[in-house]
Amino acid sequence: MAAGWEIRPEEPGDAGAVLALDNDAFGPGRHAKSAYRLREGVQPVSELGFVAVENAELVGSVRFWPIAVGDASSLLLGPLAVKQGLRGRGIGIDLMRRGIERARVLGHASIILVGDEPYYARVGFAKLPRGSVRFPGPVDPARILGLGLQKEALENLRGDVRRARIDDPVCAAGAAVAPAKV
Repeated sequence: MAAGWEIRPEEPGDAGAVLALDNDAFGPGRHAKSAYRLREGVQPVSELGFVAVENAELVGSVRFWPIAVGDASSLLLGPLAVKQGLRGRGIGIDLMRRGIERARVLGHASIILVGDEPYYARVGFAKLPRGSVRFPGPVDPARILGLGLQKEALENLRGDVRRARIDDPVCAAGAAVAPAKV
């Protein structure tokens, strides 16, 4: 427990509250963003979904998604959502730390996201070299951040970002699926 909230694994019964947090934090226009397009038809990594609970209310959530960058497997962090009025207390940082720690234990090599460097640097994210990692659709290259969980994972991360797999059939132009490895 940290400062009044508890971080715990996301459970199936949390889905409605997580969706409500995402809607409140990011609005309906979020679905047009490149990062959301990469999530269409893909289930998040179930072992890496975490929620923050305070006074029996779900007040924050984070998820991680499987992606491919060039020939490498990686994770996409997000959405990270904290209930309005509770932001700035450290809930989002605690959620990310828990997810990053678990991703490292599970053997994932790297995590990327599109976001504000000053905030995400607090948990170790840094700007990736311009043009090294390319998202489908419009993304400000200065906002593409990465975190290596294994030695030289970020140095070797190069190429187009694609969905690693499709779990549910969808039509998502511009968010190609990584080719199957033989």
